[in-house]
Amino acid sequence: MRVIAGTARSLPLKTPDGMDTRPTADRIKETLFNMLQIYIPGCVFVDMFSGSGGIGIEALSRGARKAYFMENSSKALSCIEQNLTFTKFLDRAIVLKQDALAGLNSIYEKQVDVIFMDPPYGEEYEKRALSLLRGMKYVTEDTLIIVEASLQTDFSYVEEYGYSLHKEKKYKNNKHVFLYKIPA
Repeated sequence: MRVIAGTARSLPLKTPDGMDTRPTADRIKETLFNMLQIYIPGCVFVDMFSGSGGIGIEALSRGARKAYFMENSSKALSCIEQNLTFTKFLDRAIVLKQDALAGLNSIYEKQVDVIFMDPPYGEEYEKRALSLLRGMKYVTEDTLIIVEASLQTDFSYVEEYGYSLHKEKKYKNNKHVFLYKIPA
């Protein structure tokens, strides 16, 4: 795994050993950030269920002003901190060493621009996260929320949770779902 573009381009990133995390493949990460390129410069980015931190680090490399990383695995946290030090992004990162859902209460921003989550598949963490996010003051109708999920994950409930489905990008084994909060 590596940083695809930006100031840390081509730098290799460490990943935790074992099957507890599923790092987003470089090709999928490149496709995702090609779609996000207008949102990233100067943004506040949240990387929930961070794993190695590769998505948040990619955002920092491409010009995000600040990135939050939420992870509770000690092996993954070690990788995130090593990767942030190696890429020299530690000064623009906030690493929340806690459960991603609990971490949502530890963000003190007026507005977050992009929230990315890649929760464990099949456990409905994305549903719980979206339920919590709708009550957070930093999530506005301009906040882009991206969920990485299995192809089978159903998002038919998002409108009743207060979100509109902006776009869905399917890959071979998974998909990215792009959501916005519906204005009140």
